[in-house]
Amino acid sequence: MSDKDQPNPLPSATNHMSLGGTLTRRSLFVGATAMLLSGCAATARPTPKPVVVETPPLPKGAVPPMYYAMPNEPFPIPEVNISEVDPKFWRQEVDYPTQERPGTIIVDTPAKYLYHVLPGQRAMRYGIGVGREGFAWSGRAVVAYKRKWPRWTPPDEMVARQPKLEPYSIKNGGMGPGLKNPLGARALYIHKDGKDTLYRIHGSPEARSIGKAVSSGCIRMLNQDVVYLHDQVRDGSPIVVIPDPSKAHLATS
Repeated sequence: MSDKDQPNPLPSATNHMSLGGTLTRRSLFVGATAMLLSGCAATARPTPKPVVVETPPLPKGAVPPMYYAMPNEPFPIPEVNISEVDPKFWRQEVDYPTQERPGTIIVDTPAKYLYHVLPGQRAMRYGIGVGREGFAWSGRAVVAYKRKWPRWTPPDEMVARQPKLEPYSIKNGGMGPGLKNPLGARALYIHKDGKDTLYRIHGSPEARSIGKAVSSGCIRMLNQDVVYLHDQVRDGSPIVVIPDPSKAHLATS
């Protein structure tokens, strides 16, 4: 017997018949599929929300890892004495709505904060100390260049106010790099219209000066912070310095 002569193996009830309620092979398939789908819909579970794991706060007095000692620097940087720094001035990423483009440095002199603008209306925020020279200039400029472990040459005006600095004057070649150098581990040099403003962002070992107005210098940062900032900023980056109205008598521009 040939294949075409084989009897239909399915019951006759599943053959296509005239209208009258008899099931067809197609209707069985559609019905079974619908039952399957309805079963899935009935047993589906909602997608669970992601679990947010919060970093536990540091024990009181514990040093955040970002402020550990840096022994591999040319002049090993000691651990920050965080008891001398209000936690609100610790380095942290924050929301920061601004029209300035990412990469811009904003120095909020009155609030004693420095912001490095990031994408997405965010910024890395640092606490700063502001010295006399830091209050003397404000406006828009650029980071002309950066230096690791720079020499310090106090301006002649500063030497005139503090004659003990004469050995480190410009004519005497300044002070060599090191932990006692007032510019600390890194310095950013600010120029406007191709000219040096004498405005600097630099490191400092004096943790207690962060968040305060201090007697001399420009914009002080913890050495660990200025090392981090130095590595994030490119030469030519824009900088905006917001003046402090209470120090208007010190301004020169």
